[in-house]
Amino acid sequence: MPSSRLTPIAATALALLLAACAGGPPVPVTTTPPFVAERFFAGRLDGVGTLKIILHGPTTTHVASIGTVAPDGTLILDQHIEQPGKPARDRQWRIRPLGNGRYTGSLTDASGPVTGETSGNRLHLAFPMKGGLRVDQWLTLSTDAQVAQNHMIVRKLGVTVARLDETIRKVA
Repeated sequence: MPSSRLTPIAATALALLLAACAGGPPVPVTTTPPFVAERFFAGRLDGVGTLKIILHGPTTTHVASIGTVAPDGTLILDQHIEQPGKPARDRQWRIRPLGNGRYTGSLTDASGPVTGETSGNRLHLAFPMKGGLRVDQWLTLSTDAQVAQNHMIVRKLGVTVARLDETIRKVA
């Protein structure tokens, strides 16, 4: 009589298939308030989230950010990231508005350019990372424009290998 249990290889293949099918952002899009990156990320922010990497247990993340807007309109976002069992690290985003809700920029963690586009209260950022990884982030602004839900997906060869769900709050 055949066993109903999956072999480790079959279980891994099933997990990869299910992860690849899970895609876009879970939070609904609205038209207001519009997501203006240089407005939301200016000042102090605090982010707390859960990072899930394939074949690893979930871990918490804490991100303290300070954003400033340069005279040319470029958002400079300095972040301090903490995760249990890892040394804290710093990174910097530079995001420049192109008009019509489009952005371009850089991130110290990225291996290429950051692109961004807004649709109503949602900002979508995309960029490559070392090792052939591709990152997509969907940030959805709350109605009071004080909180954003960050849903990030990291893929390799089209397969989801990590995801982050984070709540980012403006700090008074």
